[in-house]
Amino acid sequence: MAAMMQPQIILLKEGTDTSQGKAQLLSNINACTAVADVVRTTLGPRGMDKLIHDDKGNVTISNDGATIMKLLDIIHPAAKILVDIAKSQDSEVGDGTTTVVLLAGEFLKEAKPFVEDGVHPQNLIRSYRTACNLAIEKVKELASSIEGKSLEEKKSLLAKCAATTLSSKLIGGEKEFFASMVVDAVIAIGNDDRLNMIGIKKVPGGTMRDSFLVNGVAFKKTFSYAGFEQQPKKFLNPKILLLNIELELKSEKENAEIRLSDPSQYQSIVDAEWNIIYDKLDKCAQSGAKIVLSRLAIGDLGTQYFADRDIFCAGRVSEEDLQRVAAATGGTVQTTINNVIDEVLGTCEIFEEKQVGNERFNIFNGCPSGTTATIVLRGGADQFIEEAERSLHDAIMIVRRAMKNSTVVAGGGAIDMEISRYLRQHARTIAGKSQLFINSYAKALEVIPRQLCDNAGYDATDVLNKLRQKHALPSGEGAPYGVDINTGGIVDSFSNFVWEPAVVKINAINAATEAACLILSVDETVKNPKSESAQGEAAASAMGGRGGGGFRGRGRGMRRR
Repeated sequence: MAAMMQPQIILLKEGTDTSQGKAQLLSNINACTAVADVVRTTLGPRGMDKLIHDDKGNVTISNDGATIMKLLDIIHPAAKILVDIAKSQDSEVGDGTTTVVLLAGEFLKEAKPFVEDGVHPQNLIRSYRTACNLAIEKVKELASSIEGKSLEEKKSLLAKCAATTLSSKLIGGEKEFFASMVVDAVIAIGNDDRLNMIGIKKVPGGTMRDSFLVNGVAFKKTFSYAGFEQQPKKFLNPKILLLNIELELKSEKENAEIRLSDPSQYQSIVDAEWNIIYDKLDKCAQSGAKIVLSRLAIGDLGTQYFADRDIFCAGRVSEEDLQRVAAATGGTVQTTINNVIDEVLGTCEIFEEKQVGNERFNIFNGCPSGTTATIVLRGGADQFIEEAERSLHDAIMIVRRAMKNSTVVAGGGAIDMEISRYLRQHARTIAGKSQLFINSYAKALEVIPRQLCDNAGYDATDVLNKLRQKHALPSGEGAPYGVDINTGGIVDSFSNFVWEPAVVKINAINAATEAACLILSVDETVKNPKSESAQGEAAASAMGGRGGGGFRGRGRGMRRR
């Protein structure tokens, strides 16, 4: 009787949604699988693209895993983890974003039947971590280095890596053309880690083949005043002055008050203003610079003045472009005109203004420090150029990574099949349940070659069986074999130059395993009602402020009597 009289303990706020135990873990796994299914079809050279239309009416066409994950507004708390690993893979390595989401989804899918059968998630997590470490060791063992080669050899090897990345993008048709361009750009910036030293400028019109690489800086012609036409548009070995000041005639308006007793004195004030601007312009001309670029406006007086002296000027140059010009030409951005010395002036071999499509571009070529490059992209539609830019970003990241960690592995699902075979073999040596879990991890890795076949329209089961047979050969000669996208058979990926940097695979396996373990380790989800009602209140108060709350007093203040 006493047990029945126990009062009910209310611990959490009314309306709090708590779900725990097996059911919520399975629901989290299902959510992650659903997210993986969204990007599943974008994997590989025959991957499809997604068209995403956001609330502002912007349309994005992409097959880059990270871009799609960012644009999908996912609100499920567990599925957000997959968005995070895609972003981290993108910022760390640049490519393999779809791979990482797919692997994480597949690991969870393989774990699901065990969870349903009552296996404790910690056992799964322990086995998955062990399998992850074994897989990474195996990748390192299978990777081959491209160190110690001559520059020409290295260039062609890096171009192969870039081409593998680009083959799965929209611009895959021109992958050789773009791969060599990307390699040249990355080699141009040398050991400089700043990615913004490679500028990508987009100009609609023309074909993709019209894209070109500038060994230096190129930027769109800025807004120009009258007198611009008279300025020379080409210089050889010019000196370049970079400024962060306005060269405009400013009337005095800093709240200055001037009292005049004699109207003739007014003229002296006007003259003073003119003298100030002329003094600045004279100093620019005396510095010996032939090109004057400023972050702020250069007015029509300045433009005319420079035109008379055969000096090229451009005002309102964006901060990013000015910094790149400074890095390339060896100049320093000045905030004053006084005592400009030769050390702060930049230089380049050739400067010219060129027509690209319907835009005019200022191009600085042959810069002495040579730590910057600009890729000018051409193409038909705006969305197409946007996607081309994202693809090039991935390729640039891959080439940089391959230069730093110069080990590559065979792509096309070859490395995944080899690790899968190795783990299955290893699992047989383990007694206990762990054998089953490592086996399921190995099976999950086969999702990459399977998906490559599905996306290309081939029979995945058939190809996978051929691959398993090839990889199981005792001699180990089958290790580099992967899916042949063109014929639907299998092929030696390594000798066909389908390569990817080992760091991409290592990162993807690591991140996917971490994400899967994280989701498996959650045993209770608590959803506070506050978060939802807070949004409702915010919306209500906004309505009240706009006039929804008619009872808050009159709309306009009244004059006191």
